[in-house]
Amino acid sequence: MKKVKSSSIFGTIKEPHTIIIARGETIRHFSVKPWAALLGGSLAVGFAGTYILATSYLVFRDQLITGSVARQAQIERAYEDRIAALRTQLDRVTSRQLLDRKLVEGKVAELVQRQKRLTEQHQKLAPMLKRAGNSLPADVAPHLAMDSDADTIVRSEDADAFYGIDPIITGPTSTTQKPAPRDDKAKAKVNKAGLLDSVDHSLAAIETKQSRQMQTLSNSAYETADKIMDALAATGIKRAAGGETAGAGGPLILASFNPTAPFDTKLADLNDALHRLEGAKKLAKAVPIANPAPGMPVSSSFGVRRDPLIGMMAFHSGMDFRAIAGTSVLATANGTVTAAEYAGGYGNMVEVDHGNGLVTRYGHMSQILVKTGQRVKLGDVLGKVGSTGRSTGPHLHYEVRRNGNAVDPTTFLAIGRQIAADL
Repeated sequence: MKKVKSSSIFGTIKEPHTIIIARGETIRHFSVKPWAALLGGSLAVGFAGTYILATSYLVFRDQLITGSVARQAQIERAYEDRIAALRTQLDRVTSRQLLDRKLVEGKVAELVQRQKRLTEQHQKLAPMLKRAGNSLPADVAPHLAMDSDADTIVRSEDADAFYGIDPIITGPTSTTQKPAPRDDKAKAKVNKAGLLDSVDHSLAAIETKQSRQMQTLSNSAYETADKIMDALAATGIKRAAGGETAGAGGPLILASFNPTAPFDTKLADLNDALHRLEGAKKLAKAVPIANPAPGMPVSSSFGVRRDPLIGMMAFHSGMDFRAIAGTSVLATANGTVTAAEYAGGYGNMVEVDHGNGLVTRYGHMSQILVKTGQRVKLGDVLGKVGSTGRSTGPHLHYEVRRNGNAVDPTTFLAIGRQIAADL
């Protein structure tokens, strides 16, 4: 049997292919030419390849989109976390700045109140210092200078640091216009904080100086008053009982509830000290301890001596100052003129009553310049040196009498020299 050789569909056979389609009793057929079959197969293969490529693309695209979305979501979460962290940090910084601002405002308010209190204290202290300047010795004067730092404690070399606490109190600062803002905010903040501390230290220093000043002046006043009174005690003069105590009273305010109590206490103590000193000085000026003829030598002392006229031993009730005729005779203490007339052996005489039983007499004057009943002060001119009465030449006879009895004026003059600087 001869084997039939089959040909390829797309072979070289040029006869058309017949395709038969049977469906029930219906039979259909049609012929497909080789070129049409080739074209159809090519189209089928191309469509299949295109489908596969499109499917692959869609699958890979979904994966790429899914990965991109995931990365985008991750980036968004990272940004959100960063933003949340920054917001938390900003809130923390804002809260800290608000707290710092409140603290600074509270500090400034406290400093303003302290400075106002210092101003009020200075106003109270100024009259007391004036009294002290008039009462205390000259060597205490350096303690009377008030510190002028209160007007400059808010000045700063850094114009961007601080513009003053209260211009009404502190006066103008070193700049009147706000300078351009700086980039270095941290430095400005440090400068402001440092300036507040500087103001605080300055106010504390002023308070300390005020306290020390009052304490120093009080001590000096008490010491001077005691020195004067101790010296006057040698003359038999004492302060009247109860003279140092004045009436006092008022509601009870505990020191712990009054911030100015230490100042007021020291101020009251200074006032008492000055009152005591002024009383001592007033008393001293009423005691004849000054020299009636300053610079003039003593020609005859108090006590028993040989009488210059008869040569016999006699009691001399005063002391004589050799002086040129016409030299001024000065009152040795405050008092009232009880006699201004010619008085026998005294010649032209002035007698002054100083109180406390003390009387002084000034004799042999060439001229009397005061009248009976006249008030005289320490150092007032009573008359002129002369040689009237029982006298051998121009000189001043000076007597001090206590309760009518003559006493040695030398004791009083020595006391006067001892406390002259304190008067």
